[in-house]
Amino acid sequence: MDDVTVRGAGVFGLSVAWACARRGAKVRVIDPFGPAAGASGGIVGALAPHVPENWNAKKAFQFESLLMAEGFWAEVAEAGGREPGYLRSGRLQPLADDRAVDLARQRAGTAAELWQGKAVWRVVDAAGYGDWAPASPTGLLVEDSLSARVHPRRACAALVAALAARGVTVTPEGEDRGAVVWATGMQDLAAMSRAAGRSLGNGVKGQAALLRFAAQDRPQLFADALHIVPHGDGTVAVGSTSEREYDDGAAVDDQLEAVIARAVAAFPVLAGAPVVARWAGVRPRARSRAPLLGGHPLRPGTFIANGGFKIGFGMAPLVGEVMADLVLEGRDRVPEGFRPEPF
Repeated sequence: MDDVTVRGAGVFGLSVAWACARRGAKVRVIDPFGPAAGASGGIVGALAPHVPENWNAKKAFQFESLLMAEGFWAEVAEAGGREPGYLRSGRLQPLADDRAVDLARQRAGTAAELWQGKAVWRVVDAAGYGDWAPASPTGLLVEDSLSARVHPRRACAALVAALAARGVTVTPEGEDRGAVVWATGMQDLAAMSRAAGRSLGNGVKGQAALLRFAAQDRPQLFADALHIVPHGDGTVAVGSTSEREYDDGAAVDDQLEAVIARAVAAFPVLAGAPVVARWAGVRPRARSRAPLLGGHPLRPGTFIANGGFKIGFGMAPLVGEVMADLVLEGRDRVPEGFRPEPF
């Protein structure tokens, strides 16, 4: 008999399965659509921290998970022989005016305290980055050393390979055996909302593109509300939109062309880079904007790991460990703000 059944093979479900399997549990993963079929099959992969101020449980959880990420993905790659495309490459952001510069310098002081010397946030001269610097009216940038990147599809494939090395396969159907963890994204958010008679979350559509441009080891950028992320395969991802209203969650349209144009305007070195892939998908956003972890409010006796939204890959290493603690050992480390609302 299996110790744990994980329903859902996105990054949360696979990370929970991996955390349980590496502790010796017998695990099965069930997803009728296959691994990374939903939001986890995107192409951007920016693992970027929240700003270092107004510290709260969500930011602290994300910080701890981002620090875990390098070891987590290295272990996954070694176990399964597949590279997830992880690199702690840092991030650059332009500063528009003197007020933005002053705020960035204040945050540098806060980061020195909150980030415990394990990462830095500082103001730097854009000239030091040559043509890799985003356009900045002040000539200054914020640089942080905590941001990292991962290739979402390859990362999920790496987790599947690591699980397979421990005898865990992803199957399209099967019975629930042992403890059950629901990590089914928008499908489950919608079911909970219907049962509660109110919205407990919603889907936010995102559109992104991959451009052919070789910048494998360079920092990622954040400009004009866009992530611009170099990947190790000689592509640069740009994205994404945040659409609350849409007719087709999987369709790309003119909004993506506007994203590409904005990315080139913010980062002129990308001008002329060919687009090699376009992607659209719907990401599960809990009403609290924090992941939903703990006991499942709709299915008593089971568990939930949902609501990664834009920070799912950054949160995944710690989500897996916290859920394994809860499911296998009954040890509850879930932050209060992450628990699903009862109904």
